[in-house]
Amino acid sequence: MQRSLKDYLIITLKGLAMGAADVVPGVSGGTIAFISGIYEELIETIHRLDIKFFKTWRKDGLFSAWESYNLSFLVALFLGIVISILSLAKLIKWLLHHQPLLLWAFFFGLVIASILYIGKQINSWSPKTIISVIVAAVLSYFLTVAEPLSSPENNWYLLFCGFIAIIAMILPGVSGAFILLILGAYQTFIDILNQLRNGIINLDFDAVYQSLSKIIIIGIGALIGLKLFSKILNWMFKNHKNITLAILTGFMIGSLNKLWPWKKVLSWRVNSEGIKVPFIEKSILPTTYEGDPKIFLVILLVSLGFLLIFTLERLAVKKEQ
Repeated sequence: MQRSLKDYLIITLKGLAMGAADVVPGVSGGTIAFISGIYEELIETIHRLDIKFFKTWRKDGLFSAWESYNLSFLVALFLGIVISILSLAKLIKWLLHHQPLLLWAFFFGLVIASILYIGKQINSWSPKTIISVIVAAVLSYFLTVAEPLSSPENNWYLLFCGFIAIIAMILPGVSGAFILLILGAYQTFIDILNQLRNGIINLDFDAVYQSLSKIIIIGIGALIGLKLFSKILNWMFKNHKNITLAILTGFMIGSLNKLWPWKKVLSWRVNSEGIKVPFIEKSILPTTYEGDPKIFLVILLVSLGFLLIFTLERLAVKKEQ
């Protein structure tokens, strides 16, 4: 496919939108790819990219291999994603520390709207579909109340998180950041990104090395997960779409416990910066919340989150017409 510089700039802008979505728990980068009309090309390009690239390179040259595997598209897209993620990481970290109630409220609204968005795509509610929703919701809920399997900063755990979170790149409806929330590693990932950003700005090569080493571990897990799951998920959507959407819907319903704004901290941990942060939390009513529950502002942010997904859905419907 022949593209101009303008075309690739537009793809990078779409990558910026996908990156912003992947930083925010509840919004899927895959959903943004759907809305912007690049989902099918993204999936096909990922599917085709394998070890044969190097054989084509050796036989026909780098330019031919690069063009054959549509790598300009991937580079332009992922450039936008990376820029967006690094730019928003610091803001998200600040909000987590200073305005957690309002941040979780916004996320909560995003997920409620996403549940309706995904659930509406189920066109046949059979007993299997209903059971899939219930089982997925129960499983997801227990994941939100379970103690994390390992320290979020353990290298093997980072590898595992990268492996699981990459599903968001190819599965509309569930974001990578949301998966990290369930796994208890969201804030750790934000800290790693901020460490890289600050290291680059301050020319602190030790910080850059530490953050890059962790990002490489996460990236290896992501690459493994991408290649293993892409074909499976593609097959599930083509052959068992209703069941797949039902599982996604149930998973997101159960996850609302994790995003509930009002929480009581049951235990704490010390992160890599030596800061004491919540480790295990319990959802509580706003009336029993210690401090100002900010009920009006929470409702407002929930509504804004909901309206954001609703607006994106309207844009997607308009694009299809």
